[in-house]
Amino acid sequence: MAILPGSARWRGSLEAVLAHPGPLWVYGAPGTGVSTVAAWMAAQRGAECLDDADALGPAALDAWVTAHGRGVLGAHRSPEDLAVAQAASRCLGFRLQALDEDPASLAPCLEAMAREDGIPGPLPGALGLLPCPGNLKGLRNRLARWRLLGQFPDPPGGGDLPLETEDLAANLHVLERALLYRALRRSYGNRVEAAARLGVSRRQLYLLIARHGDPVRGELPRAQGPKRLNKTGRNSRILDSGR
Repeated sequence: MAILPGSARWRGSLEAVLAHPGPLWVYGAPGTGVSTVAAWMAAQRGAECLDDADALGPAALDAWVTAHGRGVLGAHRSPEDLAVAQAASRCLGFRLQALDEDPASLAPCLEAMAREDGIPGPLPGALGLLPCPGNLKGLRNRLARWRLLGQFPDPPGGGDLPLETEDLAANLHVLERALLYRALRRSYGNRVEAAARLGVSRRQLYLLIARHGDPVRGELPRAQGPKRLNKTGRNSRILDSGR
């Protein structure tokens, strides 16, 4: 609970929330831990827990809230959603934030998951990239794929080649980035090996990384593209397409 996204805001009032005399409506986007948190809160209160509460019809949901005055309900809909408002308005709403809303929580969540799974650190920076589809569940799947298969998440912007123009300079820049990313991924972030795969020196590799970033370590580009892109104002557009 202490490392969940947004916990810095509500951690100090958690005891008061649990002591609330009425039912609790725990909600958030899929993968934010709604089911786990709702069950934990119900256990702390010695009360019943209803998961996927927003899947019930209004009448059945209202009846459950009436029958369980200190119950805890887990849902993905806001208590202000008209489909559940009749029953949810009688509950204290407790919203769980997504990772994108609290980026600082991603690293401690990832480290905690790694400890639970017995994975020693340090972890590759690419595992901590945002966005993370699926939130906490997606983060755990990302960790499992890396541990079992050596797979890293796709860099922001995807891996397709956006060759939407016949401009040679722009296309060469995009191809250069794709080859760099592939070499870094296949070498699992080992830059000596990546340089050998690309047939360039280590100095040239670091220049490429400064220009395009490193998807394995989660580094963004730090330098402008080649001068040939600046002549027609194409540089910012091409760089943005790779983020």
